[in-house]
Amino acid sequence: MEGGGGSGNKTTGGLAGFFGAGAPGYSHADLAGVPLTGMNPLSPYLNVDPRYLVQDTDEFILPTGANKTRGRFELAFFTIGGCCMTGAAFGAVNGLRLGLKETQNMAWSKPRNVQILNMVTRQGALWANTLGSLALLYSAFGVIIEKTRGAEDDLNTVAAGTMTGMLYKCTGGLRGVARGGLAGLTLTSLYALYNNWEHMKGSLLQQSL
Repeated sequence: MEGGGGSGNKTTGGLAGFFGAGAPGYSHADLAGVPLTGMNPLSPYLNVDPRYLVQDTDEFILPTGANKTRGRFELAFFTIGGCCMTGAAFGAVNGLRLGLKETQNMAWSKPRNVQILNMVTRQGALWANTLGSLALLYSAFGVIIEKTRGAEDDLNTVAAGTMTGMLYKCTGGLRGVARGGLAGLTLTSLYALYNNWEHMKGSLLQQSL
């Protein structure tokens, strides 16, 4: 019986040596009192402390002083490009609608197709230019206000939207400036309210309890 146990140990040692495990093996008695919660015990199979395998930090390295979220300058490119594409798509659909409406009395022919295509391209370029200009002004004001205040919050959003509307409508006189500023203030206020809606609901629920 002792010879059988010895041959079993030799076989186990041979397999351990084959796989490169140089550490001593673990018996059932050694593992009986080891706690299993928290992944703290040394694994008898990997011979590696499982605490080193748990990733409780981010998988990317940030520069010193950098934020985990994108700033307004990084989001400006996405905002401008997205607004241009949205304006082009909306303008194309609107141009198709206007082209079909203006040429409804014409028969399907090459002149009608050309007129519809011209309307589509004209409206697409117009709306893309309009929304792209608004996004450019909004992003520029947002970056300037963020750098000036040294903080990033909803106040920057509302201020940038208000100033964008005022500058965009500055050619219409004081009345146009007031209307543009009011429109920008309203839109950005609704956007800020939408972003903080869940936080506001949680705060109201805590106060009610």
